[in-house]
Amino acid sequence: MSPDTHTPAAMPPMILLHGIGGASWSALRQALAPDPVLDWPLPGYAGSEPLPETSFAALSAALLARLDREGIARTDLLGHSIGGMLALDFALRFPGRVRGLVLYATTPAFGGKDPAFAETFLAERLAPLDAGQDMAQLAEESIRPMLRPGTPEAAVREAVAALAATPEAAYRATVRCLTTFNRRDELPRLAMPVLLIAGEADPLAPPKTMARMQAAIPDARLAVLPGCGHFAHLEDPAGFVAALRDFRQGLAPA
Repeated sequence: MSPDTHTPAAMPPMILLHGIGGASWSALRQALAPDPVLDWPLPGYAGSEPLPETSFAALSAALLARLDREGIARTDLLGHSIGGMLALDFALRFPGRVRGLVLYATTPAFGGKDPAFAETFLAERLAPLDAGQDMAQLAEESIRPMLRPGTPEAAVREAVAALAATPEAAYRATVRCLTTFNRRDELPRLAMPVLLIAGEADPLAPPKTMARMQAAIPDARLAVLPGCGHFAHLEDPAGFVAALRDFRQGLAPA
């Protein structure tokens, strides 16, 4: 989706970068209207062409090329989970293109310095597929436990459907890419304002981890959404949007 040309220049487009499970942004897109939003699927997702190599360097280059094609000189960047890792990577590589950075339910590095940790993680994450499950079965079993009880069923179904529709090859490549990430030591280089959003009950990117990120970034604030897990934008959309709007209103004009 191209940015709305009638929106004031002071509000640059918000770029949404989804996690490994695919995009489930419909409620957020509606809440942000009429602000311009670009929902960018990771290569290989949502019918897009996969990259020859799935790496953070290649993903950041692909995102830069998309911004150039859309004529977007400067943007606000929001990334969820591995999308947050990509947002962080992009902001470090191309700081002049990012007005504000939102790192959501993410970490600055893949855990574990021992290569055996990564291999164990991959084996566990890919075990259902290796055992013969398809992506629809994987989605049904893995998404619901990450959402707090009481999450609207329509939101749950959107998240499940996003992962179910992901090609297995893209999922496998993205999971492997995740294990290569480490930008922890470069957090002090972030020159733009940063908002970190954490779910209070998120086991994958807990508030204490995101608080350490906040402490390492020169201009950062942290919003913790009570009771939420890994999909706070679905579990508490009102709280999520309120934190996001408050952050964006405080940013300098583009």
